Order: sequence, then C-alpha cells, then structure tokens
Amino acid sequence: MSTSVMDRAARATPPPVAKQIKGLSDRAIAWIFVAPTIIILLAINIFPLIWTIYLSFTNYAVNRPNRDVSFVGLRNYERILSDEGTWATMQATAHFLIWTIVIQVLIGFTLAYLINKKFRGNDLWTTIIVFPMMLSPAVVGNFWTFLYQPQIGLFNYVVSFFTGADPSSFSMIASVDLAPWAIIIVDTWMWTPFVMLICLAGLRSIPDSIYEAAECDRASKWRQFWTITIPMILPFLMLAVLFRGIENFKMFDLVVQLTGGGPGNTTTLTSIDLKREAFEKWRTGFSSAYAVILFVTVFGLASIYVKALNKVKAR
Repeated sequence: MSTSVMDRAARATPPPVAKQIKGLSDRAIAWIFVAPTIIILLAINIFPLIWTIYLSFTNYAVNRPNRDVSFVGLRNYERILSDEGTWATMQATAHFLIWTIVIQVLIGFTLAYLINKKFRGNDLWTTIIVFPMMLSPAVVGNFWTFLYQPQIGLFNYVVSFFTGADPSSFSMIASVDLAPWAIIIVDTWMWTPFVMLICLAGLRSIPDSIYEAAECDRASKWRQFWTITIPMILPFLMLAVLFRGIENFKMFDLVVQLTGGGPGNTTTLTSIDLKREAFEKWRTGFSSAYAVILFVTVFGLASIYVKALNKVKAR
C-alpha cells in the first residue's frame, strides 16, 4: 500500500520539480527537512535571547514605545548588582532552593528505597505517591491555600494535634517566619515523587549479581548500602538535584498562588521580582539585564554541575 502511495506521489510531481529533486544530494535533502526546525529554533529561542541582551544595554520601556531609546552601557547591571533588594530576593531564592532540594532528595530517596523492596500493594502505593506531581501548580496552590487557612484549614488542626497549639494562633502564609516554609512544604509535597521516580530507576538499574557477590563476601546490609547502593545511585541523585534546582530557580506560579511574594517581600523570588520589574514597573531595559544575569547564573552553575556529574558517571 505504501508503494502505491509513493507511486502516485511520484506521478503527481511535476517533471521540472522531479528533475531538481533527483539532482539533490543526500545532504541537501537532509537540510531541507532540518531547516524548518532550525528556523523555528532561531525564531523562538536564539533571537529573543539576542534581543534581550541588546535591550539590557538600553533604557527601553515597552509601555513608552515612542520615547527615544538610548544606550546606557552597563548601568542596568550596576544598578541590579548594587541593589540591596535584589540581593534579598536572591537570598530568599537560595533559601527556597537549598531546602527544597535537600528535603526532596532525602524523602525521595527514602521512598524509592522502600518501594524498591517488593511488598504487597507496592504498585498501589507508588500510584498514590506519584499523584501530586500530576496536578497543575494552579490547582495545588489553591488547594494548599485552603489547607493553610487558620480558621478552617486542615493543616493548622494537624499541627495543633501534635503540638497542642491553638489552630487559629498562627497562619502559615501570613507569617513572615512561616511563609517561606509554607512554600517549601507544598513544593516538597508536589515534586518529591519526581525525585523518587529517578531514584527508583537508579535502584532498579543496579544488577542483583553485585549484591549476591557482596553476600558471598559476607558483607552486611549496611556495608552493601554504603559501598554498592549509594555509589551506583549517586549519578541519579545528582541528576535529580540538577532538574529540581533548575526548575525551582525559576519557580513562579506556585508562589504566586500561595503568597503572591508576601508577606512583604519575604517570599519574593527572583522570578517574581523579574516579572514585577518587566510587567508592573515597565522597566524593560532593566528587567532584560536582570534576566541576562539570572540566565548566566543558572547556565554557569548548571555547566559546572554537569561537569561534576560526568566525572561521577565516569568513575
């Protein structure tokens, strides 16, 4: 059937076009198929990046298109790097990033290690644990906003049950001290299953013969864990840290749903600060420089981390 379709397509091709196609080399034909993808990539990714870098050296404001655009050099970068508010935002982002990664890796690896042990209801528990990461961040944000309500939220009553504190005496999303941890808890609840799946894949990739050889050498379970399991799953753990680090560095929607960056600027992450500069204050040149700094930071740290990951994998 496919042959007949090709024959009909060949007969329908005009003779001049058919002659041109027959004269093309394999490389030229390959470029014909690849060119649309390259053009789309340039239009969607490369051009906006170059345009953003250009705007970062100007005083351009998108809400004032008729104003003369002047070249300001590195002034935008100097203002960002010397602004105390920017560094406070960076600190809040680092606090969120470090604690979410640490907690998610510890809990995710523990869950993966337990699920890897075959037991009754294994598949059911795996499905239940993975369920939060299937939800939309907007749904998760609204759901946990309701749970965090001091008067009717279930979270405060659970804390009260274990600590004896009055449920209405504290608010997770309205307290300066508790709001950052409220976001960390929600992000951990939602994305720990992702880390668990990566760790589970790593655990199940370890050949059973290695453990059998260790048992023949009378190695204890504890020694097997530290000398076999941890070294062989370490690349998977590092990969999970890389993915979650990049995603949490640009966290936006979940924080907006829960706290909106408040109270005050306690939970204002770099992504939220960048959005305010670009689409509330309309400082396009300034926000472009801000975006370039964040891009260089993420790209640089990720590149260094990937080199370390490759060294671990090569051992």
